[in-house]
Amino acid sequence: MNIETLAQTMKSHGIIGAGGAGFPSGTKLSDKADTIILNCAECEPLFKLHRQLLATYTHEILTALSHVKEATGAKQVIIALKPSYKEAIDRVEFYLPSFDGFRISLLPKIYPVGDEIILIYETTGRVVKPGKLPITEGVIVYNVETMLNTYYAVEEDKNVTEKYITITGEVENPGTFKVPVGITIKEAVALTGGEKIKDYMYLGGGLMTGNVVYPNDTVTKKLNAVLVLPKNSPIIQKRLAKTNINIKRAMSACCQCRSCTDLCSRNLLGYPIQPHLFMRAVAKGMDSDCEAVLNSMYCSQCGLCELYSCPQDLSPRSLIGAIRAELRKQGVPPIENPDFQGVAPDREYKKVQMTRLRSRLGVTGYYVPATLDEKEFDFKEVKIMLNQHIGPPATAVVKKGDTVTKGQLIGSTEGKLGSDIHSSVDGKVLEVTDMYVIIKRRKGNK
Repeated sequence: MNIETLAQTMKSHGIIGAGGAGFPSGTKLSDKADTIILNCAECEPLFKLHRQLLATYTHEILTALSHVKEATGAKQVIIALKPSYKEAIDRVEFYLPSFDGFRISLLPKIYPVGDEIILIYETTGRVVKPGKLPITEGVIVYNVETMLNTYYAVEEDKNVTEKYITITGEVENPGTFKVPVGITIKEAVALTGGEKIKDYMYLGGGLMTGNVVYPNDTVTKKLNAVLVLPKNSPIIQKRLAKTNINIKRAMSACCQCRSCTDLCSRNLLGYPIQPHLFMRAVAKGMDSDCEAVLNSMYCSQCGLCELYSCPQDLSPRSLIGAIRAELRKQGVPPIENPDFQGVAPDREYKKVQMTRLRSRLGVTGYYVPATLDEKEFDFKEVKIMLNQHIGPPATAVVKKGDTVTKGQLIGSTEGKLGSDIHSSVDGKVLEVTDMYVIIKRRKGNK
């Protein structure tokens, strides 16, 4: 299979990065790649789904990687995971002799080793320069579920209609669940047996990088986890804080101690971002240090600065995210040819260990056994978003009253960046807008 065929297969079958920003997977393919990395770092505290999928569907995932290797002409495939993922390691080692050019790379137990820039450095020693893509260093990175979806697309002509999600925190029976795209967050959480406390909120995604989501929000193809946390937890309160309040707190309390910069994962790889200078600019006025503000565009939003490093409990990540979004909205580009200092000589001594991070976040008690559950369950309808990927939303190709089947195309991205959207159920279309399609599930639909 060549690159063009595999890229089109990924696009037409709805394959995007199954976590994070939802980058259309086919657009990553390139004949300039010599290395393919499977990202099974799962560095966000409480995540389990990638290691579980790799241990359960090992041959399928390695087969998908072999298709990518063949299409791109890459020389090697690196399976990157942590030493503690023993079941996944054992399964991969069992199948490795059948796949030429494949090897395992054991990652340090640090955060955020799952950030693809950090992952590439830890597995290959290569540094992707600021503002560049991994392919400039000859590398393509895919996560575990993305490759499982690729296997189903290539081998079984199956479109992406379901998502694996780890659901944990203040719930009765934490686990990883396979759910249809488009069900509500509340319906997904109900699969655990429900919430254990009364005053709770949902965090969609990780403790470090996720955002508050609400009961009627829906599952998308890029949602990795739903965490149920006390409403008054510091993590939730950080997400609810208003930008103007965060600015005032920075103005009144930032002591310029440099802890945020000293432990910044991107800064330690030589990136020009310096959160302490950004916070100084926020306090004094953005034009007091335009370079520090513009360099914040290289932030990975890993969250270490505000959830681990800052002794004043300030919010550099949130402020950087808000101001960066405004800069992009205004069409302000990053600095051309930014300064690159090279990997910090003391980086090894500034890595944030996962055990310490879990303790600092106060979530050690949530580390409990969680099974992989793929059982079917009952629900009435789905609301499928048309903007689940980077790029313009898909264009609906169905109308109200249409009867659709599971896997049928309902949103097309033909001629533009993105990935097609498919119905996750058999049923009848109730509503169509520019942003979503609601489908009533047919009674008896499995």
